[in-house]
Amino acid sequence: MDPRSRKIYHVHGFDSRQYLEHYFSDKPDMVLGDDSLIFPIENLAKTFTQGHINGDVLIDLTSGFFVHHLYATCEFFQHIIVLKVSDRCIMELKRWLDTRTGAFDWGHATKLHGEIQGNSDQFQEKEGKLRSTIPHVVKCDFEKENMTDPIVLPPADCIISAVLLDSICKDQDDYRRYLRKFSRMRKPGGHVILIGCLDMTYYTVGKDKLHAFPYDEDFARKALVGEGFVIDNCKVKKRTVVSDLIDYKAMIFIAAHKEK
Repeated sequence: MDPRSRKIYHVHGFDSRQYLEHYFSDKPDMVLGDDSLIFPIENLAKTFTQGHINGDVLIDLTSGFFVHHLYATCEFFQHIIVLKVSDRCIMELKRWLDTRTGAFDWGHATKLHGEIQGNSDQFQEKEGKLRSTIPHVVKCDFEKENMTDPIVLPPADCIISAVLLDSICKDQDDYRRYLRKFSRMRKPGGHVILIGCLDMTYYTVGKDKLHAFPYDEDFARKALVGEGFVIDNCKVKKRTVVSDLIDYKAMIFIAAHKEK
């Protein structure tokens, strides 16, 4: 397939439920769990329990609808504001927040977080805590100067962007431009956490093959440093399983901050 004909997440959208089933479920044929579930949960848990990232507001920017990466954050922030470009993803998230029939079951991810933190018997409490910490799910447009116009969000103590830059960027200039735009939503001295897939050119959702921007660890580091960030932590995990759904070669986790 010509890469130019592939769908683009924030332009064409995708089936958000199939996306979850392919990459984040507990089904036996979902072989990517070490990378899509355990890797972000472990690194976020370690990062936040160190205690130097906390505050009033965390803004979450992710592709699709997934929440498992936020379990580690809800003890350290008063409010988590989730931004989504897709009405369908907003619907999926609100269905989970309201515990409505048909909501995606994140119980397996909650238990994983509990096992990593050593309190797996409290997973139901953790889900309730996370739900209560998300007061707003806001639709956004990445091309607007204020992405949430007409809503003006409070500046964030921390921004998490998970596999979003991978999905919306066409090239290196795009990556830097969106990174700059996202980082403007921080408070002075605030933090940015990026989670992504290295050297990925496509991912599949249902019958659709979607565009991805391939980049490596060196580029991600240089992009952050070029925007004035100091990198506090960077972890890379090489892919160990085979699946035709997606062609990334490794996962990356970077936590960074700007001096006040």
